[in-house]
Amino acid sequence: MTGEARKIRISISSQKLELLQDGVPLKSYTVSTAANGPGELNASECTPRGKHYIRLKIGEKCPLNTVFIRRRPTGEIYSEALAQEMPGRDWVLTRILWLSGSEQGINRGGERDTLRRFIYIHGTPESEPLGKPASHGCIRMNNNDILELFEACYNGMPVDILV
Repeated sequence: MTGEARKIRISISSQKLELLQDGVPLKSYTVSTAANGPGELNASECTPRGKHYIRLKIGEKCPLNTVFIRRRPTGEIYSEALAQEMPGRDWVLTRILWLSGSEQGINRGGERDTLRRFIYIHGTPESEPLGKPASHGCIRMNNNDILELFEACYNGMPVDILV
């Protein structure tokens, strides 16, 4: 398989992420997109639509359930006890695929910039719902799924987010 023809397609309506090779689905994952629905404006807490790409893969070789803040591992490993100590924290776990918009004026630049909004595909606690909108804009995945997807991705890989 060549990485050049590989891409990710995310469907907000079906809460699915598909890994494609030459347009053919290789794998499908259940995800959670924004509770506020689709949208591109800064501070909207919506999941941006359109053509994107993976700007940066973060967390290679970190243990499962590694906790990230501002794209850096904190040294913590997520647990229910940690969650009880920090209620309300928006957990970014295991791996991060940081997205950048590819469409000037739609999801790149000005008040509509996916990269500056820090929109990621990332792991989430098992207690968080998947298959229904619940995030603050990011695309949340099961931690084992993000490990698998992370290995199949490359920096610069296209990501299409559709309604």
